Amino acid sequence: MKLNELRDNPGARKKSKRVGRGIGSGLGKTSGRGVKGQRARSGVAIKGFEGGQMPVHMRLPKRGFNSMAPRDFVEVNLGRLQAAIDAGKLDTGKPLDAHALKAAGLVRRIRGGVRLLGNGELKSKLTIEVRGATKAAIAAVEKLGGSVTVTAA
Repeated sequence: MKLNELRDNPGARKKSKRVGRGIGSGLGKTSGRGVKGQRARSGVAIKGFEGGQMPVHMRLPKRGFNSMAPRDFVEVNLGRLQAAIDAGKLDTGKPLDAHALKAAGLVRRIRGGVRLLGNGELKSKLTIEVRGATKAAIAAVEKLGGSVTVTAA
């Protein structure tokens, strides 16, 4: 391999359309834009415009709302916790929090906090601190003598 032999992968570069170069090119005269009208001109932005008629997205009834501060939890199941404990990634002797779970590779980003879900089977006693937990998850941890602390912020 020499520097002068380097080439792009086939199809990596695409030839640009040469428009308005005569009838024989297939893109002459109107350059593939059809004939007159708003869409044949430059600066077209028609998304949702219905020619002055009230657009459908404004005619339909609205319902609900989008929260200004949505809670964006990262979810962790009990089964995944147990798998990490079995693999030796988590130490059950110390209290677990979001940073310990991140260090163990159970969560990628902490975002709005960790929410504990009750899917899977837990066999180890845990002390865990999370932003949210389901009733089933709390019951499963407390059944083994552990504790779940749900923090507000």
